[in-house]
Amino acid sequence: MAKRGVPVGPFPPGVDHDAYDRMRRRVLWKLPSGLYVLGSRCGERRNLMAINWAMQVSVDPKLLAVAIEGTAVTHELVMSGRCFTLSLVSREQRGEVRRFVKPAVEDLDAGTLSGVGYRDGLSGAPIPALAIAWLDCEVRHVLATGSHTLFVGEVVDAGFADGGEDAEVLRMEDTAMSYGG
Repeated sequence: MAKRGVPVGPFPPGVDHDAYDRMRRRVLWKLPSGLYVLGSRCGERRNLMAINWAMQVSVDPKLLAVAIEGTAVTHELVMSGRCFTLSLVSREQRGEVRRFVKPAVEDLDAGTLSGVGYRDGLSGAPIPALAIAWLDCEVRHVLATGSHTLFVGEVVDAGFADGGEDAEVLRMEDTAMSYGG
């Protein structure tokens, strides 16, 4: 696993490693991707995390893959709890997603994670109240891929919030955030 700020190979012959690494990251950041909120749970521990590496990987059965950094709290919860939710957020809520770039703070009395209400999905993983749509998944496959683990979940429930089907979905490029590369 690479340390942050240290160029990661392989490199084409004769290139400046630092310059090439910066250029490669800029190209990777240009890949279009959504910005979502991933819910995780193991026992009574819950978390919500901002994530942008997610995609459908099968039609039959309906499978969704998410890549989660190995050091993240969410990684531990998904690995142990074997479930996750992926919530779509509207473009108007781009500021709200920033609440989930660090582990969420749960207030059991208020029923919130980092100040956002939630409900538990069919799998038990939380779905934030700000979701315009969600996919609720049970983990079927796990693949270590370097710094991240790819969790493939089967969709066991899905839905739209009122008005969610017509809302514009938040994308990474709608924010000043970048991740990966």
